[in-house]
Amino acid sequence: MRSNPRTELTYDVVIVGARAAGAATAYLLARSGLDILLVDRGRYGADTLSTHALMRGGVLQLTRWGLLDQIIAAGTPPVRRTTFRYANDVVPINLKSSFGVDALYAPRRTILDPILVDAAAGAGAEVRFGPAVRDVERNHLGAVTGIIGRTREGQDFRASARIVVGADGFRSTIAERVGASFERIGPSASAVTYGYWSGLQTDGYEWNFRPDAASGAIPTNDGQVCVFASASPRRIGRGGLDPLTRIVAESSPHLAARLAGASPPAALRTFTGQLGHVRRSWGRGWALVGDAGYFKDPLSAHGLTDALRDAELLAGGLVSVVVDGAKERDALANYQATRDALSAELFDVIDVIAGHRWTDDEIPDLLLRLNAAMADEVEAVAAFPPLNPLSSLPRPSRPVSQLELLDSAAVRC
Repeated sequence: MRSNPRTELTYDVVIVGARAAGAATAYLLARSGLDILLVDRGRYGADTLSTHALMRGGVLQLTRWGLLDQIIAAGTPPVRRTTFRYANDVVPINLKSSFGVDALYAPRRTILDPILVDAAAGAGAEVRFGPAVRDVERNHLGAVTGIIGRTREGQDFRASARIVVGADGFRSTIAERVGASFERIGPSASAVTYGYWSGLQTDGYEWNFRPDAASGAIPTNDGQVCVFASASPRRIGRGGLDPLTRIVAESSPHLAARLAGASPPAALRTFTGQLGHVRRSWGRGWALVGDAGYFKDPLSAHGLTDALRDAELLAGGLVSVVVDGAKERDALANYQATRDALSAELFDVIDVIAGHRWTDDEIPDLLLRLNAAMADEVEAVAAFPPLNPLSSLPRPSRPVSQLELLDSAAVRC
C-alpha cells in the first residue's frame, strides 16, 4: 500500500473483494513480498451476513498469522464448550487443547474483516474501497490481465496484474466474467434468520437440531449473542422474529425460555438460501477464493474457517508462481485439487444437513461425520509450511483505516 498512488496501476496480483478470504489472501501475499492491490466496492469495516463462528482450523490459522491477539483484544469472548441438543439428548463437549488452540472465537465481521484488511495493508498491500469492478481485461490470447471498474463518482478504474483473484462472494462478478464453470452443485439449501440478543446467558456455542427446525446461539462481541434459526426456505419465508422464535421453540425449548428473558434485537437479518457449489477456480490469469469458488450452506458455520484455509492454499500457489517461477497452470491446478480434497466430505455432509430432510435418529451420525471431516482439516492446516517472518518486510506509511478516501481520488481515470 502506498500513500501516493502510482500513475500506472500494475501489480503482481489484484484481489477483488476485501472480506475474510480476499483480505487474508492479500495479507499472505503481501507479507511474501508480492505487489498487491486489494479492492472492494463496499466500505471499510462494513457489516455483512455471517454466522461468525470460527472453528479450530480458523483459530489455528489466525494464531499462525499472528492475528488472534487482535481478535481477543477486541473483546471477542473465548468459547470453550459446545452443546448439541437433539430430540432426546443433550451432549455438552468441553474443548480440549489441540494444535495450540484452547478456545474458539466468533468475532463480528465489523471486527474480523478490518483486522485482516489492516494486516494486508501493514504487510504492504494497497487497499482501495469504493471502485466497483464490472469486468476483466484480457490479452490477445484470452488470458486475464486486469480489471475494469468504476468509482462511486462514475470515473473509470483499471488495474493490470499477472493474476486476478475473485474473492467477491458466491455471486462473484469475477467468476461470471471469466466463465468459471460449476463443477458441483448440491441439491439442498436452507434459509437462516438471525439477530443479536443482549442479556442472554449461554455456555459457549449451542447447536440445536430437529427436523426442519435447527437453531443456535453464538457468543460474540459487546456481550451479545448471535441467535439463529435455520429451516427450509418455505418455513423461514422473509425471516424475522416470528419464524425465529417459533423454530427456536421447536428445536430447543431451553433456548426459547432464555430468549424470552433477554433483550431482542431491533431488527433481524435473513439469508433466503443458496445451493452449495464448487466452481472451477482457476484459469489463465485468474483464480477464485472463498465463496466465489466454493460455497457451503451457512448451517455448517464453517464458511469463515474454510475461507481462511483456502486463502493460504491460494497464496502459497501464487507465491510459487511469482517468486519461485513455478508454472501457473500447475500451481493453480494444485490449489484447487488440494482445496477440493479437503472439502469433499465437508461439502457432502453439509449438503445433507442443509436439506432438512433427516430424522432425529439420523442427525447425530451426520454431525459425527462433520466433526471427523473438520478434524482431518485441522490436521491438514497444522501441516501447512511456516510463514516467512513479517518483520523483514517494509511497512506502509499510514494505516488502512485512513484510506477509504482513496476510493476515487487515488485511481487513474
